[in-house]
Amino acid sequence: MFRISARTVLELGSELISSDVIAFYELIKNGFDARTKSGVEVRFDVVLRKNDYLTLRARISTKAADLADLQKQALELTNADASVEALSTFTSLITTAPDIDALLDALDEGQARCNRILVSDTGSGMSISDLEKNFLVIGTASRKHAVEQALAAGKSESPYLGEKGIGRLSAMRLGEHLRIETARIDDPELNVLNIDWSLFGDLDAMLDEIKIVPTTGGAKESPTWSGTRVIISDLSEDWTERRVHEMAEYDFARLTDPFLDPKHRPRIAIYWNNERITIPWMSPDLLAQAHAKVTGRYVIEEGRPELHCTLEAMDLGFPHPRESRIVVVPLEDLQGAIIGEHSPIHDSALVSVGPFALEAHWFNRRRLTAVDAIGDLRQVKELQEKWSGILLFRDRFRVFPYGDDEDDWLGLDRRALRRSGYTLNKTQFVGRVAISRTSNPDLVDQTNREGLRETPEQYVLLNVMQYVVQTLLGGFLKDVERQYKSQKIDLSDARSEVNRLEERAKNALKKLQRLAPPEGQEAVEDLQQTMFEFSDFAARARARIAEVEQESRQMVEMAGVGLMVEVVAHELARASENALDALDRLHRRPVPDEIKANIETLRAEMKSISKRVRVLDPLSISGRQRAEVFSLNDSVRDTLEAHDAQFERQGITLNLSLPERSIRVRAVKGMAIQILENLISNSVYWLALRAEREKSFKPEISIAVHSGPPSIVYEDNGRGIAPDNRENVFKPFFSLKEKSKRRGLGLFIAREAAQYHGGTLVLDDAINPETGRLHRFILELPDKVIA
Repeated sequence: MFRISARTVLELGSELISSDVIAFYELIKNGFDARTKSGVEVRFDVVLRKNDYLTLRARISTKAADLADLQKQALELTNADASVEALSTFTSLITTAPDIDALLDALDEGQARCNRILVSDTGSGMSISDLEKNFLVIGTASRKHAVEQALAAGKSESPYLGEKGIGRLSAMRLGEHLRIETARIDDPELNVLNIDWSLFGDLDAMLDEIKIVPTTGGAKESPTWSGTRVIISDLSEDWTERRVHEMAEYDFARLTDPFLDPKHRPRIAIYWNNERITIPWMSPDLLAQAHAKVTGRYVIEEGRPELHCTLEAMDLGFPHPRESRIVVVPLEDLQGAIIGEHSPIHDSALVSVGPFALEAHWFNRRRLTAVDAIGDLRQVKELQEKWSGILLFRDRFRVFPYGDDEDDWLGLDRRALRRSGYTLNKTQFVGRVAISRTSNPDLVDQTNREGLRETPEQYVLLNVMQYVVQTLLGGFLKDVERQYKSQKIDLSDARSEVNRLEERAKNALKKLQRLAPPEGQEAVEDLQQTMFEFSDFAARARARIAEVEQESRQMVEMAGVGLMVEVVAHELARASENALDALDRLHRRPVPDEIKANIETLRAEMKSISKRVRVLDPLSISGRQRAEVFSLNDSVRDTLEAHDAQFERQGITLNLSLPERSIRVRAVKGMAIQILENLISNSVYWLALRAEREKSFKPEISIAVHSGPPSIVYEDNGRGIAPDNRENVFKPFFSLKEKSKRRGLGLFIAREAAQYHGGTLVLDDAINPETGRLHRFILELPDKVIA
C-alpha cells in the first residue's frame, strides 16, 4: 500500500494550477457547478499591498526609525478604500504594538489576516458531510459519475463544468490560508473549514498526519441562504487595483464566451476594495468592421461528418463587390484533407470528435478606421488587438490557452512568415470555436488546463480549423483578389472629359476678354492665369495617370512572375519526386559497382534539388515553349508506360483505349504530357486513399483518346469530386489533400496548358451512381491543331 507524503498536495497544486487566471477559473467554475442563483463574485480586500509590506518589513527589521515613525509609515501605506473591518483590524494591530519587535509581528499578522480574496456564490452549498466526503477528497469522483451518466443518457448538457476533483487546490496558489464558509438551504448554521497550506510543507509529515476537520460556525445571515464563500488570506502575490483592472480587461473578459449576448453570459462580478470593476464585453460594432470572415459548423448527420462554411469578403483593400461563397466538405473530402493516407489517425475520429461551431473575423489592420460607437482609429485598433485570437470555449467557458497572445495553435504566424499575399496571422483574427462536454466527450482538457489532451479527436479539431482558416478562407481571399484586383481601371473617359472641359474654359475666357470693360480686364487676366495653372496641373495629372498605369502593369506582371515561380516549382517538385522514385528502383537492382556509385551520386543531387524546389513550392507554364507535330496516341502511351511499375505496386488496373488511326496534333508536347501527369498524380493519391480504407477495392484508371476534335477522356474509380467543387478544383491553391501534400496547383496548371492551345479541360458533370460524385475529366483540343 502506498503512503503519500503531505508535500505531495503542494506539488500537485503547483503543477496543476499553472497561473492565477487558472486558479480563479477553477474557483469560479465551482460556483457555477453549484448552480449559483446570482453568478459568482470575486472580491479583493487589500489593506496593504505585498510589495509595500516587504519594504516596510525591511525598514522595521533594521530599526531604521523609532516606533512611532514606523507605525505612521505603516498606516500611511494602507489602502483607505479597503473594507472597514480589514482597516480597523490592521490599524489596531499596528497602533497597539508596544515596541518595534512587536510591530514586526503585528505587521506580519496584519498582512496575513487583512489582505483577502473572497470568491462567493449562491449555489447549493455544502453540508458537513459534503466537506468531509467530497471537498476533502482530492480527485473525488462524485461529479465524474454524474457527467458519465449524462453522456450515457445522451443529454444535451453536462451537469458540471468540472469533474476531476482537483479544483480546490487552486486556492493554495493564491494564498497560504483557506477558509470555507458554506451551507445548504436546510442547514441552520454555517459549515466551516480552515486549511493552513503551510502545514503540508513539512518534509517529514505524511498526508494522513495533517488533520483537517470541518466544524459549524454560527448562524447563517439568512435562514433561506445557501451558497459558499471561499476566503483566501496570507496572499502569495502583490495585488493592486491596476493589476485587477488589467485582469478584468483581458483574462476575465475572455473567461466566458464574449461572442454571446451579454444577457446570456454567466455573471461574474469583480470588486476591488468594494468598488465594482467592469468586465468588458465584445462590441458587435467591432465585428461589423471585419474585412472578411468565415462562419461554419462541423456536423454529424447519420454518422457522417460534414463541414459547412460560409466565406465572405467585404473589403480587401481594392474595389470589389461583397463576395460570398458557401462550401460544404463531405466525409470523402474530409478523409483526404484531414486524415490523409498512411495516417496513425483513424477515420472514426472524424465522427467521434463531435459537432462544433466556429467563426473567424479577419481584419486588415492597415485599413481600420474610426467608428462612432467605438472611438477614433487608435481606440479601434486597440480594441481589435485586445480581442484578437481564435479562442476555444466549452459550454460557454474558456479552454486555455487557445487564443492567448503567446499561443499560435493554428500555426498562422509560422505559416505567415513563409507566405506572400494575404498573410493570415493570428493577430488579424477575432474568432472562436464552441464545443461542449456532451457533444465532444473526447475533447478533454489536460489536467493542468494547458490545452486539450493529444487524442485523435484533438488532431481532427486542430486540422479542421487549420483547413478552414488557411485553405478555405485564404484561398477564397486570393480568388477575390485575382478576380478584381488585377483589372485595369479605364481612365480614358476621365482624360477626354478633362480635355473637353479645358477647351470650354478657354473659349469662355476668349469671350470674356472681348466683352469685359477695361476695369474688368485685370480680373479676366487673373482668371486666365488660374486657367493656365489648371492646364499645367491637368497635364501633370495625366502624366501621373500614365505612370500609375505603368506601375500597375508592372505589379500585375510581377504577380504573374510570382505565380509562375510557384507553378514551375510545383512541376519541378513532381518531376524530382518521380526521378527519385526511378532512381530508387534502379538502386535496388543488381548493377555494376561503378554504375551504382553514379546512381548514388545522382540520387544525392536529386534529393538536394528536391529540397530546394520545396522551398519555392508550387508552379507555372512557360509561354515560350515551341509547338510541334506529334502523335497524341504515342504520347499518351509513352507517358503511361513510365508509370507501369507504379501502377503494378499499387495494384492499379489501367484501361487504355486508343483509336486505330494515330491522331496527330500540333502542340507543345511537354504541356500535353504535363496535363496527363497531373491527372495521374491526383488519381494515384485518391485511389490509394480509397484502397487503404476499403480492402476489397480494386483501383482502376480508364483513358480513352478520341478524334474530331482530338480529346482525352480520363477517369478513375476513386473517391471522386463533389459536384459543388466542379470548378473549385481548377482554382489555384484549392486542394482537398492532406496538409503535407496540399499545394492545389496541378489542375490549375493543367487547365492553363489546355487553354494555351485554345482547348479546354473540364470535369464532366455526369454523376457516378455509385459515389454520387464526379470522376471524369475531358481534355479537348481544337480541330485546328491537327496536322
